[in-house]
Amino acid sequence: MSRRQPPAFNIPSVVLALSAMLVGVHLIRTYLLDREQDIDAILLFSFIPARYASDLSVFNLPVDFEFPGGLLADIWTFVTYGALHADWTHLFVNLAWMVAFGSAVAMRFGAARFLALSLIATIGGALLHLVTHWGGLVPTIGASAAVSGHMGAAIRFALTGPAPSFGPGQQKMHTPAAPLFDALRDRRVFIFLALWLGINFLFGSGIVPIGLSEGEVAWEAHIGGFLVGLLGFSLFDPPRQSSQFLPGEWPPRESPDEPLQ
Repeated sequence: MSRRQPPAFNIPSVVLALSAMLVGVHLIRTYLLDREQDIDAILLFSFIPARYASDLSVFNLPVDFEFPGGLLADIWTFVTYGALHADWTHLFVNLAWMVAFGSAVAMRFGAARFLALSLIATIGGALLHLVTHWGGLVPTIGASAAVSGHMGAAIRFALTGPAPSFGPGQQKMHTPAAPLFDALRDRRVFIFLALWLGINFLFGSGIVPIGLSEGEVAWEAHIGGFLVGLLGFSLFDPPRQSSQFLPGEWPPRESPDEPLQ
């Protein structure tokens, strides 16, 4: 009797639920809110660096001008901006990358750790965008920082070792990941990083249009989220049984008696 193979597409429930939430938010904005209400929602839930500027008069705004939501919005917009998208293209691009990379991360981390990574990566993206766009009035929206966090975490285990794979049921989901510096020395990880950074620069600089109906790519937020996943991977990765591996050994051997390559 042949051994049952895992399905080619096995999207974790937490990824499906998060995707459904993002689609639901965009459906509400598209079909239930008029333009004025949608603008109010963007001002209330998007991330706007000017919220944190001490003097808004330099932006030709009234001295007594206040962004909606007050202090609470100053806090929650570090997260809520990730639920808004410019249009369906923006949303579906993020969902496609979330399914591709987030599924692998969710399979390895489990739902709670996956959501924690998504949350912290979203905040990390907002923080780097704030630093690089201090006082900016342009609202930042999109789940790209969270998705970039999934990418940064995924390459720590899916691209290293003898058989890179993002598929379900792979041994990589259950074995210890490469240490950070070992992962960065892997040629495949280096190539991925170079391509990813290059693409973000091209889209963010406007050299290559991304096809959104409005706005520009907040590539600094992408990098902030990516760094959370790449550098903070060990904080979210569940402990692995590694007693059969020699200390400092990477890639790990399949069994204690298998010779090193």
